[in-house]
Amino acid sequence: MIILKRVYDLEDGGIGTRILVERLWPRGMKRDSLKLFWWAKDIAPSTELRKWFNHEDQKYAEFRERYMEELGHNKDIQKLVEICKKGDVIFLYSASNEKHNSAVVLKEFIEKNSHNY
Repeated sequence: MIILKRVYDLEDGGIGTRILVERLWPRGMKRDSLKLFWWAKDIAPSTELRKWFNHEDQKYAEFRERYMEELGHNKDIQKLVEICKKGDVIFLYSASNEKHNSAVVLKEFIEKNSHNY
């Protein structure tokens, strides 16, 4: 199962393999505070796409489409799928919007396409 958690809202953190799915390190977080298994920065949206989206809700549908396209060509997806198949995984993200962010899209992509890897 893939669980989404905002890095700033971690209490007990939950049980599962922790993967940070952001290209940039979250502001104000110490490197050792997240107890990560992997910082999957190369799976996060490209810098160009991230800057274009800028967390603007009205752009989310197109952002989702474009990020899905990027994920379809990402060399690290196989590794991520293999980790997800082994047990519970926590995708950590820093966006304040819990419904419209890249972690939501990534989770959807993995759940729809894991059988292809």
